[in-house]
Amino acid sequence: MNIAPFILFLICLTLPSLLGQPKNDPKHPDRPNIVWITSEDNSKHYLSLFDKNGVATPNITALAKEGLRYIHAFSNAPVCSVARSTIITGCYAPRIGAQFHRKIRKVPMHEGLKMFPEYLREAGYYTSNNSKEDYNLEKSSDVWDDSSKRASWKNRRSDQPFFHMVNIGVTHESSLHFDADEMTTQGTHKAPREVYVQPNHPNTGLFRYTNATYRDRIQQMDQRFGDIIKALEKDGQMDNTIIFYFGDHGGVLPGSKGYLYETGLHVPLVMYVPPKYREILGVEAGTDVTGFVSFIDLAPTVLALAGIEVPEEMDGKPFLSSKVDRLEVNQRDETYSYADRFDEKYDMVRAVRKGKYKYIRSFQPFYVDGLMNNYRYKQLAYQEWDSLYRAGTLNDTQSRFFEMRPPEMLFDVEADPYETNNLADNPEYLDKLVELRNMLNDWLTGMPDLSFYPEYVLINEAFDNPAAYGQTQKKEINSYLRTGNLCLPGRANAQKELTLALRSADPWQRYWGLVAATSMDKKADLSESLIAQIMHSDPVPIIQVQAALYLALEKGEDPSSVMTQALYDAKYPAEGLHILNTIVLMRDWAAYIMPAGAPPVKFDIRLDKINAVIREESEVQRRLDYLGV
Repeated sequence: MNIAPFILFLICLTLPSLLGQPKNDPKHPDRPNIVWITSEDNSKHYLSLFDKNGVATPNITALAKEGLRYIHAFSNAPVCSVARSTIITGCYAPRIGAQFHRKIRKVPMHEGLKMFPEYLREAGYYTSNNSKEDYNLEKSSDVWDDSSKRASWKNRRSDQPFFHMVNIGVTHESSLHFDADEMTTQGTHKAPREVYVQPNHPNTGLFRYTNATYRDRIQQMDQRFGDIIKALEKDGQMDNTIIFYFGDHGGVLPGSKGYLYETGLHVPLVMYVPPKYREILGVEAGTDVTGFVSFIDLAPTVLALAGIEVPEEMDGKPFLSSKVDRLEVNQRDETYSYADRFDEKYDMVRAVRKGKYKYIRSFQPFYVDGLMNNYRYKQLAYQEWDSLYRAGTLNDTQSRFFEMRPPEMLFDVEADPYETNNLADNPEYLDKLVELRNMLNDWLTGMPDLSFYPEYVLINEAFDNPAAYGQTQKKEINSYLRTGNLCLPGRANAQKELTLALRSADPWQRYWGLVAATSMDKKADLSESLIAQIMHSDPVPIIQVQAALYLALEKGEDPSSVMTQALYDAKYPAEGLHILNTIVLMRDWAAYIMPAGAPPVKFDIRLDKINAVIREESEVQRRLDYLGV
């Protein structure tokens, strides 16, 4: 008997499973259901499962005992829309133009790439989202079978595997927008004086109350998490469903959400793997995973678990599947992160963490962390922190949030989890500083990072195809990075190169030359007349503004007339918003960041002189309202 045809038939039958590809039959029992449960705005610091200062979350903890606890899980961005744009694409947001929170313009998906649920649908999955999206990208109608407050896995065909995402909003930043009349202790925290307050915060009754309230919210979130698990159990889905729980980025105590500190990035992540999948996935219940995983890795992991090939266009890689080596995952020790505009507040910060060391590069360190952001300052704790700083009652650690940052910061986050001791100037850590600086520079140039162009330039020139634009402008972006880095220590010929940049025909060389000069700890001996000439006659308004900022911080000159006229000359909403960011800085912080004895900076802005297109942008309106225009 010739058994060769029979063997060939068996090979053809089993090959898809061996390769990790789904069979055409959607009933195939080896294709797991996948559920994501996210909680909004909480870092790992508030759960005792991950941190000694957290509160008990019995439902999440129970799931971790039957699955995996990821000790080093990170959002790549500390705010909703940028984090979720990263998650849904598996891509670094500054590479694809999705890095600005509260987008002025959505960007198209990277050519050749789909949002990951669309791949699941093509493979036969039912995809549902209940219900937050918040992407900075244009979304195809093929991403979700249902994305609404009614969305449920129960609406699929009975023979269909499902991917379901559910969002728990009880921990959102808005939960701390209480007023003074609401300050009554609730829940498990009857004695707010015993609540942990992190060392960079003032230990006041308001901060203790805010901490206590937020920990109560974490426990309410855990109860809702438990309700979702009970619903899966009642529906008989636990035996076939892999469950992810994670925070969608860091927490909302002041200085967390919106900032590249660990409290803004380091999130809880727990995975439940049913017993039937544990052997093939190499999972032992109750195990800790110590390797680093980031939000860019979530989409590739889901696709791999579903047996779908991970697109080359994704930046992340799976951290769990039958083809992933668990030992290799535990050796991963790097994560990269980014912060740009959040609502009306501009900044540009990048960071890399490798092992226990964290390197933060502030490209515009003159924009103090405490710069006004209307939504953040709805929180009473923010308001009190600001008032205490202005009253001069904070210690040095608590004051740094309101002071110009160093361009480079280096932290040992295991010894210093709240990043209060900057090691960048310590000669003992010079080798580590240079190593991480070089890693970050390689990452920025490798993408490349689109934020080396102002947002309004990207909107006008790049947002039809952002990633492709970055590739065509790679040489220019790399040169802007080099110029921006002239402010860092040890840059030979920095003064000569800065002068060349200021005289360049390329406006963004001039811009980054001024940014670097403004950021230097020890100012270069630059021609004041050259900078004054730029301030008065450069054809690009935001370059005039940057020159005026330099002369204000270096010489105490009043920048108000130049900045106001630049606002009147601006043509685009993001351009005007960028200028207003600097105007707010100078109005609110001139007394603290300008040379001693410099006069107060006052602005007299006329609304009718601002371009109507700029005035109509909602983020601009926030700034104008705050300025009393």
